[in-house]
Amino acid sequence: MRATIAIDDALFAEAFSLSRVKTKKELISLSLQEFIRKKRLEHLAGMYASGAVSMTCEELEEYRAADK
Repeated sequence: MRATIAIDDALFAEAFSLSRVKTKKELISLSLQEFIRKKRLEHLAGMYASGAVSMTCEELEEYRAADK
């Protein structure tokens, strides 16, 4: 998908310096992947805290490994 967006230059530069990617496209893809991973973990933690999910530590690690 192609898109034209305005991104804060300082924010973009800092993200670039903290990552090991070489292109803007890679940085955007990595950022989206990390955002999705974080939100999935937040959702899982919320389900676990509510008692809807009763996973053991081992099961949680397997879930995380499969998410990569």
